[in-house]
Amino acid sequence: MARDILKAKLDIIFKKLFSDKNNEDLLTDLIASLLDIPVNSIEQIEIKNTEILPEDISQKVGRMDLKLKVDGRLVNIEMQINPHSGFKDRVLYYWSKLYCEGLGSGDKYTDLKQTVSISILNFNLFDCPEFHSVFKVKEDKREELLTDKLAIHFFELKKINKKVNQNDRMELWLQLINAETEEELTMLNETNVPEIKKAVRVIREMSDDDRIRELVWQREKDMHDRATELWDAKREGRAEGRAEGRAEGRAEGRAEGQAKERDILIKKLRKSGMTDERINEILSLGVD
Repeated sequence: MARDILKAKLDIIFKKLFSDKNNEDLLTDLIASLLDIPVNSIEQIEIKNTEILPEDISQKVGRMDLKLKVDGRLVNIEMQINPHSGFKDRVLYYWSKLYCEGLGSGDKYTDLKQTVSISILNFNLFDCPEFHSVFKVKEDKREELLTDKLAIHFFELKKINKKVNQNDRMELWLQLINAETEEELTMLNETNVPEIKKAVRVIREMSDDDRIRELVWQREKDMHDRATELWDAKREGRAEGRAEGRAEGRAEGRAEGQAKERDILIKKLRKSGMTDERINEILSLGVD
């Protein structure tokens, strides 16, 4: 029977794989491959948020990302499993927060660091065949670059070629993150790329670790529970809001019904213990 492997695209596995002190070489090679820069050009990587796995994954986890300093540049790498309607705005918001963090009290604006956002997505965000999209600030007609301090990269896993090419390190890393079966790991292992082979070994070791598997189960259960709670709350809120809207019988009544539906949903989510920040993020999901 084939081994049941843990998936690196699950946020907590992604973070443990690339933030463990013993795996600095993997993180270095990943960054160099995704940003298409020489590995030997990276002199120092500092992980700013080193926490990995809480004892109880159902506790508030927050965004599972890696905030890094790479040779003076600020880099944020995020693994995002589920889509939602406000994702592009959220990426820009968190990019701006990281950018502003680079300016200390008394610093000049010219001291702001080059800030790079990397989002690895388990869904399609753009209507194009390319799996890699990078955005910068340019003049509309001349395409003159305003500044090199902003770069936002998106990597869409659903568009990754399944055929393994050992000469394409970017695709190899994305194929590894996207791998869901032992057979896929075996094919990647056969490329004999040292960093990829090590990553395959680490994933297999984590897959055999009962504690990590239990935390992954709790994490997945928590994600399913939250999605179900959101669905139930929205359905109940819609029903109550629409009932009142129908009673009004006019567009004004429908608008009030939608507002009441939103209020009911917010109350239910607050009652479940969610913060306003998390509620605002959830409301942008557009779950139907």
